[in-house]
Amino acid sequence: MNINEFELAINGRKETVSLDPRTTLLDALRETLELTGSKKGCDHGQCGACTVLVNGRRINACLTLAVMHEGDEITTIEGLGSDGALHPLQAAFVTHDGFQCGYCTPGQICSAAGMLTEIAEGWPSHVTESLADDRVLLTAEEIRERMSGNLCRCAAYPNIVDAITAAAERA
Repeated sequence: MNINEFELAINGRKETVSLDPRTTLLDALRETLELTGSKKGCDHGQCGACTVLVNGRRINACLTLAVMHEGDEITTIEGLGSDGALHPLQAAFVTHDGFQCGYCTPGQICSAAGMLTEIAEGWPSHVTESLADDRVLLTAEEIRERMSGNLCRCAAYPNIVDAITAAAERA
């Protein structure tokens, strides 16, 4: 087995890891660094439970190798809030009951954080009404389209949309 030592920047901290180069980012987070917020749902990139932010963009951690992210800034659900202060999306999910079993919630929240950045930067989606306008309106339809890669087996979707809307309004 070939083991490589390299450094990952996770949640504002540098972590030196020794991993087989075939190790996924998700397995490195969960098994090596004991950051278990990101969940292994399908392990095929179909459910979004493993969503994290890499350089501010949302990705499925189960579909990428950890070694590919040396030099990138990785943010997991554990890195969104701070001690004693929830991230606005985390607080909104609690207030609007945006979860039931909670298994998908870390991926939902990380994905929502990336999605709000995309909207702020004017990225259109499949349902964006006007491509001529630099501003994308945050409608329920826009949220549902952009969050469609994150599945919730409990079907808490209406509350997830409400939570994202509330967090965006506060920002």
